[in-house]
Amino acid sequence: MTDPLALKVADAVSDLLADPNTAPVSPRTMTAHRQQLAYGPLGIALLHIERAAAGLGPWQRAHAWLTAAAREPFTSGPDSHPFYGAPPLAHAVACAAERQPGPYQRALLRLDAQTDRDVHRRLDTAHRRIDAGGLPELAEFDVIRGLASYGAYLLHRAPLGPTLSRLLHYCVRLTEPVAQDGEILPGWWTTSGPSGRPDQRFPGGHANSGMAHGIGGVVALLALAARRGNTVVGHHDAIRTILAWLDRWQEETGPGVAWPYWVTRAELREERSAPSTPRRPSWCYGTAGLARAQQLAALALGDAHRQVEAENALVAALTDSAQLKATTDNGLCHGYAGLAHIAARTAADAHPPTAGQLRTAIPGLLAAVCPPGKDPATVAKALVQDEKAGPGFLDGAAGIALALLSPATTSASVSAWDSCLLLA
Repeated sequence: MTDPLALKVADAVSDLLADPNTAPVSPRTMTAHRQQLAYGPLGIALLHIERAAAGLGPWQRAHAWLTAAAREPFTSGPDSHPFYGAPPLAHAVACAAERQPGPYQRALLRLDAQTDRDVHRRLDTAHRRIDAGGLPELAEFDVIRGLASYGAYLLHRAPLGPTLSRLLHYCVRLTEPVAQDGEILPGWWTTSGPSGRPDQRFPGGHANSGMAHGIGGVVALLALAARRGNTVVGHHDAIRTILAWLDRWQEETGPGVAWPYWVTRAELREERSAPSTPRRPSWCYGTAGLARAQQLAALALGDAHRQVEAENALVAALTDSAQLKATTDNGLCHGYAGLAHIAARTAADAHPPTAGQLRTAIPGLLAAVCPPGKDPATVAKALVQDEKAGPGFLDGAAGIALALLSPATTSASVSAWDSCLLLA
């Protein structure tokens, strides 16, 4: 299902961002943000890679942005992570090499080798921490900075390889409970706040549920790996452990169910969540990302009942005015464009009745980004020049344009641009 207005806006964003030398972007995009997948030129390159792979634009634009990004060396090793430095460059180059292997193959082999070294180094550190009975930091395992995102890359590049198998074994160990201060905590409990730093609002730490920073990303990785035929000892049990935790903290919303962004030590002791107002159902936190993760887990386990429940939870979230009212921006990470993309991805794997409901919800989500009657060029210009969101991937115009394309390109799996989000 395509939306002509959304495609025109995506076209117009792409045209505005056609040339890194003339695009109306802040100098920060090519300087302070150059190595950041979230904000820098690599996210813009992903937009042009997807469009070129779909036959909607020239490859030269993608090459120009990749070249501009790589004019100076990228950080690698301990100072890099999946959204900063060489790892996101590897992701962008891998997406391009799927359709244009010649120009990128040599660089991709070097980046693969560096990624492999980084993963083994991180895994050695993580296993030492587990062996010592310590709790992890969010950056050890999450999707933005941690091993879940490295797993996403390996799933794309070497889905049956030994490095991914070793990483999956770590994910299984992460689900084993840890005894701390006389209490039994899930293995992904962290002593920090959701930012990854000490936080007085979270005495005793928290268990993060989200896709971006929590256990949602880990269960999505385990599920996707299982669907591609790479499983390790305890793999399915680890998926079930995470699902049981999410079941324990599931909340009724009226039209459906939702999951809290996190569980605090006080809530764990009281065995109930603190009351809260309706929360936005985004990719990074909340029902949308977790519903997709649970759908993937159900598909991996062959659990038709859970699959239906996950799909229904997403339908309810996308049609609940209270939850949508809490959604206040357009971005891929936590805005309407991201919801439309998750709906498209989930519909592609859903049972037919729910798939139809999800596809029916997409035009309304896209209308929040591209209001009917608005000039597409005007909408695109506003997105690109939004100083707060910027032109980049997670919050900005490039990510929004990618999501606007998704109803037209998702079913064909044109490229793996969203594999870094563990949505596919």
